[in-house]
Amino acid sequence: MDLTVTTSQQDDVCVVTVSGEVDVHTAAQLRATLDDEIAAGHTKIVLDLDDVGFLDSTGLGVLVGRLKLVRNHSGWLRIVCSNDRVLRVFRITGLDKVFGIHPSVADAVAA
Repeated sequence: MDLTVTTSQQDDVCVVTVSGEVDVHTAAQLRATLDDEIAAGHTKIVLDLDDVGFLDSTGLGVLVGRLKLVRNHSGWLRIVCSNDRVLRVFRITGLDKVFGIHPSVADAVAA
């Protein structure tokens, strides 16, 4: 189970690009990356999950926890995802109503 996480900046927005599987074995890596960005003062975050093939409940827990953190600092966390398998997880859990989910990074940054 591999997970690759990279970060970049677009204007005042931090873009975190994730590829691989986000599960019980890799969620800590994603959590650490997001926590580092939030600790650095980046509270406007776009999380690009387009290259994620699998997302489990542990990964969802990381996302919900980080959403709460950035909201406490008047920030936001937006999701980029066009993968039907991953989108289905958001729909089943009702988290598609909690997160702004966008088809591209440009759309998420502009939203």
